[in-house]
Amino acid sequence: MNEDIQFILDSTKESMDAALKHLEKQFVNIRAGKASPAMLGSVMVDYYGSQTPLNQVANVNTPDGRTITVQPWEKNMLQEIERGIMYANLGFNPMNNGDTIIINVPPLTEERRRDLAKQAKAEAEDAKIGIRSARKDANSEIKKLDDASEDLQKNAEIDIQNLTDKYVKKVDDILEVKEKEIMTV
Repeated sequence: MNEDIQFILDSTKESMDAALKHLEKQFVNIRAGKASPAMLGSVMVDYYGSQTPLNQVANVNTPDGRTITVQPWEKNMLQEIERGIMYANLGFNPMNNGDTIIINVPPLTEERRRDLAKQAKAEAEDAKIGIRSARKDANSEIKKLDDASEDLQKNAEIDIQNLTDKYVKKVDDILEVKEKEIMTV
């Protein structure tokens, strides 16, 4: 096989892998009822005048499936952390006991579960769009090759389509697992 075609195939596979990784990262942000330190990943805290991620000023733990505890490394940061959690608008109500911040994660309602499932479907569709875009780019690159025969180009397009089908199936499988996780009470 022509090395230009192999390069195009490899870079297409990398693009599709990136779309899959992005999808998995987005799915971490969709909470499925269980408390997780990742839920506070977007919280920024005013740390002596600069906006700093929460995990750089405090220890975030989940002692059980419904509670998140935030233990600041400096006691005087309690109010700032509490304010940061409120500003992040995550729907949490932090409680400050003077030592740590405790957040009770409320159980999800049926309607909220459906909304999260829709959000997961939308993220999966975005990943599929990224995969199909990588396919389109690869096919146009193959058509630009002058030194490859028509048969070689057709075979490369078939290989790219097989790769696309494989990655779309992976997205569907990941989505199915996430939907099941979301809908399980």
